[in-house]
Amino acid sequence: MRLFHAGRGHRHRAFSLALTLLAGVLVWAALVLPDELDLLTPSTFLRIPLEALVVIALAVVLPERARQVTAVVFGLLLGLVLVVKVTNIGFEVVLDRPFDPAVDWAFLGPGVGVVRDTEGLGWAVAAVVGAVLGTVAALTLLPLATLRLTRLAAVHRRPSLVAVSALGLAWVLAAVTGLQLSPGGRVASASAAERVYSDVRQLRADIRDRVIFTAEVEDDPFADVPADRLLTGLRGKDVLVVFVESYGRVAIEDPVLSPEVSRVLEAGTSRLDALGFSARSGFLTSPTFGAGSWLAHATLQSGLWLDNQQRYDQLLAGDRMTLSSAFERAGWRTVFALPAVKKAWPEGANFYGYDGLVDFGALQYAGPKFGWSRVPDQYLLSRFEQLELTERDREPVMAEVDLSSSHHPWAPLPRMVPWSSLGDGSVYKGMQKEGPTSDEVFEDPDDVREQYASSVAYSLEALVSWVGTYADDDLVMVVLGDHQPHTYVTGPDPDHDVPVSILAHDPDVLRQVSGWGWDEGLRPGPDAPVWRMDSFRDRFLTTFGPG
Repeated sequence: MRLFHAGRGHRHRAFSLALTLLAGVLVWAALVLPDELDLLTPSTFLRIPLEALVVIALAVVLPERARQVTAVVFGLLLGLVLVVKVTNIGFEVVLDRPFDPAVDWAFLGPGVGVVRDTEGLGWAVAAVVGAVLGTVAALTLLPLATLRLTRLAAVHRRPSLVAVSALGLAWVLAAVTGLQLSPGGRVASASAAERVYSDVRQLRADIRDRVIFTAEVEDDPFADVPADRLLTGLRGKDVLVVFVESYGRVAIEDPVLSPEVSRVLEAGTSRLDALGFSARSGFLTSPTFGAGSWLAHATLQSGLWLDNQQRYDQLLAGDRMTLSSAFERAGWRTVFALPAVKKAWPEGANFYGYDGLVDFGALQYAGPKFGWSRVPDQYLLSRFEQLELTERDREPVMAEVDLSSSHHPWAPLPRMVPWSSLGDGSVYKGMQKEGPTSDEVFEDPDDVREQYASSVAYSLEALVSWVGTYADDDLVMVVLGDHQPHTYVTGPDPDHDVPVSILAHDPDVLRQVSGWGWDEGLRPGPDAPVWRMDSFRDRFLTTFGPG
């Protein structure tokens, strides 16, 4: 019996020791984990976290109740910091910018939507469940681990003080000497505290920005312009603002990507020129990168810089005049063609006040999805023309048209078919199996880049072909990208520039934009003017009115 109890006691001590070691590793890792993927190396975890030394020192001197409260609060805060760090790594990789905990949670919903539409509902559910379980685990296990470690420190005060003193001295020496673990960062770490400090500063900046942006929304030089003086230079024209998803500067300047896209643009320029159309092109700097298309769309429409969700939400809660509402005031029928929209969009309807919405339901598409895109761009353009432009006795139309075939993950892709064969989209059935799947493409970084170029080329080819097939002499189009693609296409440290073109048959329209200095044709040269995207609305409204 004694042997039995001795064995059980030995196993209990071993289990207890294992739990303590696991708690220490968990807390240590959470404290020193960097918030950038490039810094995540084995040497990262050899750093000395100042926060751990402070908590252990407090555990030694505080009474039991205060020690427990401190441990739980510290553990919960550390759990939140860990969640933010991991999320920041994702933002840096995908969006090439840091995560703002105050306003960027809105990106998570669309991110899940991309996974659902590209990988299927099962993977989307798995991603959500994994994120929820990971968050719950961080907020549960870290407080428990901190409680265990602080209780152990309180029981063993003297060795704990010796350990803290020794590590504290090492921390100070490392801080004074600037000792580095390249590329893991400073040996003297305070990364968790620095993350909290950075997030608090960002929260204060977001609060200040809310006030600043409110003033910017109200400061509108076109708010009081009479309707009969708006857009006088475009009277009688159908005006389409066409966003080509992920159509960035890289598509026309990268030596590997640009040949395919440039061929489409140059051939399109020649074809349209033969039909009497001319184009001028430049660049706009988008407020977003890799994702967040809605920020770019609203920036162009409102003339305000929307680089975060807080600004977007503020804008949609107000009544700022947009390009669409300016056209509506001046007598145009305003339409939004948004193939990705399947549900009601009350906030957009209330803000933009459009007359018509061509959403997924209105398109009556019976074909398959291609990656994220619900509807091939060629089909969208054809149905938009049928729904909005075929009636003879109608008012002119102004529309925002969002092309989505070039949306990540750029595979599988549709191909062009005769316009008369489109029907209800059944012609596309089976076509998504003719090319590689997104999983196959993403096995090779070079394939990803090539497929991106092919997707942009398809979108532009569909647009040029539609103009050449259906457009009349009263068409004016503004064609632009919403943002650059992800960094695994652009490479590190890309700019945020996207091509923009204005296309018209009436030479008077292009005469009015001659002062813009844009290049001839659909492909802007490397030295073409670059404007911020939020400057476009005011330049456009000034150029074509008041008059």
